[in-house]
Amino acid sequence: MLDLDGATEAATGVVRSPILTALLVTSAFTVIGRWTRGVSFSGAIAGGAVCFVLYVSAGPSAFVALVSVFALTWIATRLGYPRKRRLGTAERPDGRTARQVLANLAVAAACAAMSALTKERAVFLLAASAALAEAAADTVSSELGQVRSETARLITTWEKVPAGTDGGISLAGTLAGIIAAAGVSLVCVWTGLMPLRWLGVSFTAAIAGMIADSYLGAALERRGLLNNDAVNFISTLIAAVVAFVFIWAIKIIFVAAPDPASS
Repeated sequence: MLDLDGATEAATGVVRSPILTALLVTSAFTVIGRWTRGVSFSGAIAGGAVCFVLYVSAGPSAFVALVSVFALTWIATRLGYPRKRRLGTAERPDGRTARQVLANLAVAAACAAMSALTKERAVFLLAASAALAEAAADTVSSELGQVRSETARLITTWEKVPAGTDGGISLAGTLAGIIAAAGVSLVCVWTGLMPLRWLGVSFTAAIAGMIADSYLGAALERRGLLNNDAVNFISTLIAAVVAFVFIWAIKIIFVAAPDPASS
């Protein structure tokens, strides 16, 4: 497992304050995000706030996980961009806005903050990992699905719809989302954000959130009851809740199970 805490301390040298380190890392991340046009100006500010909360609450491990999400979504967004423009589904050239950034990352930041404020640190960091993995899975599946498929299937009725339709899924997009969820979850394990034994929980919760995103898109977003930002926020929240509930269910089962030696 990568010792990011030790590496960061050695790299920062005289910088002893975690807050100062977080500010320096956040500033660099914000500048890079804006320079690459991954985010707009408002998106850079929101992304910087998320980065700061993640770093202060969960350390450099959370920051590396955030970078993996940014890299995956940045690449997926730019692949096949001319085709997406023709479909009318391309992201703005200026990058994602503050609302989009917070819709995808606010849940992870909140879970990280809770990990620093409660005794259930490990469980909340798992929830943050699942939320980050879901954010990557949802964006990558949507972006690559539009590139690799002419049509999609509406998840609620299996009706054939144009690629990029809210609630539409494709084999290529779904597989890409699964790979993204696995990749971010593995990064979270590699950096020590969560233990290896919880890898499957993070991955499964992220996929559950990705599927929920499609259902919400088909059932509510297409009818104008929710916008895309609301759907994305709810989907990351679902991923975090699924991970949290799963671990608590396991704890309850094992605690409630009778001791065979006492019977």
